Amino acid sequence: MSDYALVTEGLTKAFGGFTAVRAVDLKVRRHAIHALIGPNGAGKTTFFNLLTKVHRPTSGRIVYEGADITAETSAAIARRGIVRSFQISATFPKMSVRDNVRVALQRRLGTQYSFWRSMRSLAVLDREAMALLADVGLADYAEANAADLSYGRKRTLEIATTLALDPPMLLLDEPTQGMAIDDVDRIKRLIRRIAKGRTILMVEHNMSVVADICDAITVLQRGEILAQGSYAEVSADPAVKAAYLGGGHA
Repeated sequence: MSDYALVTEGLTKAFGGFTAVRAVDLKVRRHAIHALIGPNGAGKTTFFNLLTKVHRPTSGRIVYEGADITAETSAAIARRGIVRSFQISATFPKMSVRDNVRVALQRRLGTQYSFWRSMRSLAVLDREAMALLADVGLADYAEANAADLSYGRKRTLEIATTLALDPPMLLLDEPTQGMAIDDVDRIKRLIRRIAKGRTILMVEHNMSVVADICDAITVLQRGEILAQGSYAEVSADPAVKAAYLGGGHA
C-alpha cells in the first residue's frame, strides 16, 4: 500500500433496506488527482461522507497512510490532514476575503476557540494570508467582502481557506458546479497547482475538467464500482458510455 494515500476495502453503507455504497474497493495514489464520477444517486456523496465520518460504514475498512481509520471520529480524521470542501460555498460573507483566510490560519496561534479576541490579534497572519491569496489569484480582492465576490471566486476563497489548514489530502465535492467557463478554467488551474505535494480526491460532473486534470478515475453506479482507470480507459468502456457518458450499448 506504500504507493497509496487512501485505500478502502469492501466499504459498504446501508440505510435500512437500501444500500447506498456497496463493497467499494478504491485505491487513491499518493500525490495524484483522482476523480470519483457517476450519475446522480450513484453513491458519490455517501462515499465522501463515509470518508469524513458523517456516516459510519456498515462494513468494510478505510485505510489512510497505512493506518486503519474506519472507527475514528470526524475530528480525528481532520487532525490526520484529510480536509473536505463542500458543494455549497462556506465562507463568512460579511468578512473580508483576507479575514476569511486569517480565521482559517489562526489555529496555528492556538487561539481558534478564543472568539472574544480582537481581529487585531490575527495581524501576525497577514503576510501568510496574502501569500495564500496570491497563490489562488485573489490578492486583488483581499479587502472585498466575501459576499461581493462572484460565485467562482467564492469557491476559490473556500479552497483557499481549506488550503490554510495545509492538508496532505483534500476532498473536493463538485468544485466547478454552477460555474461559468472562465471560472471553471480558473479552478482547473488552481487544482493543478495545489495538487503538487498533496493528494486530491474529487467528485466532479464536468467531464472536461476530469479529462484535463485527473490522473485516475473511478466510476460509481448504484453504489458499486463500474470502472476504474485513466480517462482514456474509462471513457472507452461500453458500460460507462451506457451508464454515464451518454453512449449506446456496445
